[in-house]
Amino acid sequence: MILQLHNTLLSGTRGAERLPGELRRSPVWVGSPTDSPDSAAYVPPLPDELPALIKDWEEFVNTPGDLPILIRCGLMHYQFETIHPFLDGNGRIGRLLINLMLMEEGRLGTPLLYLSGYLEQHRREYYERLQEVRERGAIQEWLQFFLTAVRRTADDAVRRAELLVETRERYLAVSTARPRLTTVVELIFSNPYMTVARLQGKTGLTHQATRNVIKDAVSRGWLEEVGRRDRGGRVYWVARELFDIIEAPWTYTT
Repeated sequence: MILQLHNTLLSGTRGAERLPGELRRSPVWVGSPTDSPDSAAYVPPLPDELPALIKDWEEFVNTPGDLPILIRCGLMHYQFETIHPFLDGNGRIGRLLINLMLMEEGRLGTPLLYLSGYLEQHRREYYERLQEVRERGAIQEWLQFFLTAVRRTADDAVRRAELLVETRERYLAVSTARPRLTTVVELIFSNPYMTVARLQGKTGLTHQATRNVIKDAVSRGWLEEVGRRDRGGRVYWVARELFDIIEAPWTYTT
């Protein structure tokens, strides 16, 4: 499964030239661009060790146990990042696997636990905690860091979700007498970008009538024109308030 994920992740993106969907065939090391294996912070296992290590890792992931799911996720992530099976994309795959594991256990319906924001803000501590497990077996400290990351990320996600729900209810409250505006609300809360064609396909209105509905939404501050964004020259609008909630800097409270 991880080979398929890696192939999907890297194909057509940064790292596409670095063996998508294949285990690495050469040694790697973790550190600054000027590091060598002798000076690197961490040197992962050699390529010929990877098949056996991945097999053991998969057995751990797929074998039910008595450990709480978040502890298993933390151990899984540490093991994966330590094996470092790919030339590129190990961090992205490792974070994605946390969501997939939680979904498999029925703890998440969709992959909404965006740990990347927290880990980026605490990058130095993240790498230090992983390395301390490798060097002195400090697994408890790593798990505490991981669980804190999950809790604070979840708290932030809940806060954003509450803001989105409040915004949706506010929009619907003023559009109950205008079914066409209600359709706009439904559409922008599934995708914050709007075009005439998208709204017209949902309502069946004429082109001009559709533009009038969009104009109404713009006047209410729900939509903001962002220009022509494709070869066809279609005009795009964005639900700026929703977009700002989604894209706001992550805040992690203690």
